[in-house]
Amino acid sequence: MSTFYMPARVFEEEGAVLNHAGDLAAMGRKALLVTGRRSARANGSYDDVVKALESKGVSHVLFDEIEENPSTHTIMKARDFGVSEGVDFVIGIGGGSPMDAAKAISLMICHKGEGVDYLYRAGADDSVLPIVCVPTTCGTGSEVTPVSVLTIPEKQTKKSIPFKIFADLALIDGRYLASCSPRVLHNTAFDALTHLIESYLNSKASDYSRMCVDAGLRVWSRSLPVIRGERTAGPEDYANMMRASMMAGMAIAHTATTLPHGLSYSVTTKLHVPHGKATAYFTAGYLSEAPEKARSYLLQTAGFTDLADFRTVYHRACGEIEAEEGLLKEVLQGAVEELSSNPVKLGLAPFPVDREKLEKIAFYELTHA
Repeated sequence: MSTFYMPARVFEEEGAVLNHAGDLAAMGRKALLVTGRRSARANGSYDDVVKALESKGVSHVLFDEIEENPSTHTIMKARDFGVSEGVDFVIGIGGGSPMDAAKAISLMICHKGEGVDYLYRAGADDSVLPIVCVPTTCGTGSEVTPVSVLTIPEKQTKKSIPFKIFADLALIDGRYLASCSPRVLHNTAFDALTHLIESYLNSKASDYSRMCVDAGLRVWSRSLPVIRGERTAGPEDYANMMRASMMAGMAIAHTATTLPHGLSYSVTTKLHVPHGKATAYFTAGYLSEAPEKARSYLLQTAGFTDLADFRTVYHRACGEIEAEEGLLKEVLQGAVEELSSNPVKLGLAPFPVDREKLEKIAFYELTHA
C-alpha cells in the first residue's frame, strides 16, 4: 500500500507572508516567534511577519536564541518563555534549525509540566500548538516535513524526536535567500539535493515519493550554474532553490533520510561542519553503491555529468572539511559505530548494508581524494 500525506498548507510567492496575513492571523491571538540571533532580521522575514501580525491585531513575542543544530536545553528555555507569555501558536522563521525548534517548542508548550525527557518519549501524547514555518534557506524543507532534529548535548549527537509534527502553514518567499552568503546558499542547496537522492535510493520509496524527487531534481538543476559559479543568482534562482528544497522536504516526509544523513550527525556535532555540507560529504559514497541506472538518473536529472562531476562541484562549492586527517578518521569511525547500531536507519537503504559497506561509504571521500 502507498499513501501520500502532506497536511501543511503551502503558499509560495513573492511577498507570501504579507499576502497571507489573514491565514497567519487565523492561527491564534499571540504568537511566539522563533528565530536565530541575526539572519531573520537581516533578510527581512522577521519584519514581514511582524508587519503581517500587527496588520491583523495579533500580538507576538520573540525568542531569538536558536543556535545552529538547536539543543534540547534551548527548546526547554523557549518552552518556559512561551508558557510565561501565554502564547497560543508558534512561528519558526529561518533555516532548518528555527523551524525544527519551533515544532519541538510547540510540543513542549502543550506539555508544560513535562521535563526534557518528554522530547524523546516514544508513544507519548503528541498534541501541539498551531505552527507556521517561514523558511529563509533552501536546504531542510522542514516547512513540509514532520521532522524535528535536535542536538542532545549530554550525548554529543543529533537525533530526531519520535513525534511527527507538521506545520499547519508554510509561507515561502525566495527573496529571503538574497542575503545568504554563497557558502550558506551552496551548503543548504546541497542539503536539499541529498534529501532528493536519499528519498529516491530508499527502501520506502514509492511512485508518490519519487514524483516529488523527479520534480525536485528538475527544479534544482535550474540553479546548478549558480552553484558551479557560472553566474550570479537572481530572483528566479532563489525561487527555484526554495521550491526544490520544499519538494525535497515533501519527498523525505514520506521516506525519511538514509545513510548520508545518519553518518553526518557526528561530523556536525564533533567537527562543527554545517549540516548540508556534512550530509553531502557522504553522498558520493552512497551513490557509488547504488545501481548504475539509478545513479545516472539522479545525477543527470540534477544536471551533473557523472559522479566525478558531482564531487568536483561539491568540493568547490562547499569547501573541504577543515580537520586534521587523524581526527577526521576518528570521527568517521565513530559515525560508523553509531550508525551500525541503528537498524531502522540501515534498513532504509535499498541495498544490503554490512559493516564493510558502511565503512566504504563513510570513508569514500578520503579514499578517493
